[in-house]
Amino acid sequence: MFRYPILFSILLLINILPTIFAHPFDNTYNGRESFVRCEHILQRKEWRSLNTAEKKDYINAVKCLQSTPVNEPSVPAADTLFDLFQGFHIQIALKVHFVGQFLMWHRYFLKLYENALRDRCNYKGAHPYWDWSKDVEEGRNISSSPMWDVETGFGGNGVEGTYTPPTDPDVLANGRINPDAFVGCVQDGPFADLTLNMGPGLSVTKHCLTRHFNESTHQYLNHTAVEEIMAYETFEDLHTQLEGNKGIRGPHGSGHSAVGGEMSNFFSSPGDPMFYMHHANLDRLWRVWQLKFDKKRMWEVGGLTGLEANSTALTLDYILEMNPALGPSVSVRDVMDTEMAPNCYTYL
Repeated sequence: MFRYPILFSILLLINILPTIFAHPFDNTYNGRESFVRCEHILQRKEWRSLNTAEKKDYINAVKCLQSTPVNEPSVPAADTLFDLFQGFHIQIALKVHFVGQFLMWHRYFLKLYENALRDRCNYKGAHPYWDWSKDVEEGRNISSSPMWDVETGFGGNGVEGTYTPPTDPDVLANGRINPDAFVGCVQDGPFADLTLNMGPGLSVTKHCLTRHFNESTHQYLNHTAVEEIMAYETFEDLHTQLEGNKGIRGPHGSGHSAVGGEMSNFFSSPGDPMFYMHHANLDRLWRVWQLKFDKKRMWEVGGLTGLEANSTALTLDYILEMNPALGPSVSVRDVMDTEMAPNCYTYL
């Protein structure tokens, strides 16, 4: 699903979107301040290693974001802070996928989401991650993962027949919507009553959270697949294999497709809270790779900054564009080391 024909009209629209906001998010770090060593480093853990209270604290914080009102002219359909994250991803998706800054931009986007959980919703923990390789080994299925527990997880599969996706061919094509992935609404767990204001794709419609578990992705998410990717010796190879590209179905797209529904969409996938769990695991794998060999891996980048023919090579000084209401734009250099500000986290 995550192929990338250049959609010129959409890209033009993105380029003219306003970037001035009425209520900037309160972040004090920027520029060279990011080289300050952290006073406290958060320890991000796999979801299964959290106790019941920790899991519920995280879920409650996400629900808090989903009820924290915002009024941002740049994303007029966003009613809540959770919406604002999704809306900005929809706007910038074509600039941050299948490019060299894919991992860097999503690392920073996830960090700002973690900040929002902690600063706006009183969450005390670090952002957890979902190691999907644990769910596809030894004959296991994604659908039987404890991630979908209705009490200590994210709720289950969509119920067939409870959601009708768009039918307009142009809406489907421009929004990269696969109708087969949108079988129904999630009707159990903490997000059963969630109303999304954007998506699927580029649509602006109020609808339920949808899922459609897909068991055909196991071979791209298992330990063998991960080990093969982690053995690559250059960043450009790592990021291409991890994200996926033409002819390559990597863990990134496969994780999205495994959940299905909103998560499967190129633009609107952050409408499912599982988006952040999935991307935390991708970020973890990159971090492990950075530490695996020698210090130079910490600062190694590669790839191009865009999909256009005249795109330039990614450098450490390239600026990662961010919505000011979520956080300031920072350089690639600023996010490379997770144990330096503004990041201040590690993985267990």
